[in-house]
Order: sequence, then structure tokens, then C-alpha cells
Amino acid sequence: MVGMERAALRGKAGATLPFSLLLRLPALLACILATLLAPTAQAQQAQLPEVQLTAGVNLIRAELADDFTSRMQGLMYRTSLAPNGGMLFVFDKADTQCMWMKNTLIPLSVAFIDDNGKIVNIADMQPQTEDAHCAAEPVRYALEMEQGWFAQRGFKPGMRLGGLDKLPR
Repeated sequence: MVGMERAALRGKAGATLPFSLLLRLPALLACILATLLAPTAQAQQAQLPEVQLTAGVNLIRAELADDFTSRMQGLMYRTSLAPNGGMLFVFDKADTQCMWMKNTLIPLSVAFIDDNGKIVNIADMQPQTEDAHCAAEPVRYALEMEQGWFAQRGFKPGMRLGGLDKLPR
């Protein structure tokens, strides 16, 4: 009997993970990694400088994404925006700029803006999609705000935003 108990214990101690669990291991590790990296991405974004823009009587406090890294990160992993808060993307030159919502958790509206502060077009974007939302003509700026922000305030293409002239060129 003692020999059988030892064999049973050895079997339990030397047991391996079931094959089905091994197949799921990469997905589990990816989820753990994504969970660990999401707060890091948010912490990096908290360091972006803020600019003040005006839209009629509305004051906008926008985080400035003016380099490749901050533009690529955008508002990914955010769960909310401050009231009248958003992100201003500044591109190196006027071009047909496009935006997407990969890893972006909140619905947004984006206004594509030319060098003179004129809104060229506005697009509503759904969270966690890779659909391209593009400027109707070459622009140097894109302003992302909570979805519906522009419509709720009556902002349409052709209207102007103030404060862009104070940005470094």
C-alpha cells in the first residue's frame, strides 16, 4: 500500500497542464500584458502639454499630440475625457490626414482643420475600430473631442477655431 501511495503522489506532483490549457496560454499572456501596459500608456499621455483653443464662446483644453509617438498613441486606452477636453493632433505638413480608433475605448468626433483654423470636415468615430476617417482636403490639424461635441454646439465645416495661431510652427 505504501508503494501505491508514493506512486499516486508522484503522479500528482509531476502532473502537467492539460493540452487545452496550453493552447490558451498565449492568449492569457497577451491579456495579462495588455492589462499591464494600458496604465503605462495612460501615464505617458498625462505628460502631454495642453493648449487652449476657442470654438465660439467655448474654451477647449486640448492635449497636444505634435510628434509621431504622441500622434500614434492618441487617446488609446482612455475611458473618459474632461469636459471640453480633447486632443489636438498637429501634423508636420498639410496633407490628407486620416484617423482611426484602434484601442480607443470612447466614441469621438474629429474635426479636420486647415492652417487658418477653418474646419474642413467633421467625422464621428466608433470605439475600437480600424475604419479610416479622413480629411476632405489637406489639413495640418485634427481635433478629437467627445462624440457629438461639435454637433451639440452647432459647429460645422467652414467655421473657425481660435488659438491655433499661438502654437509653435
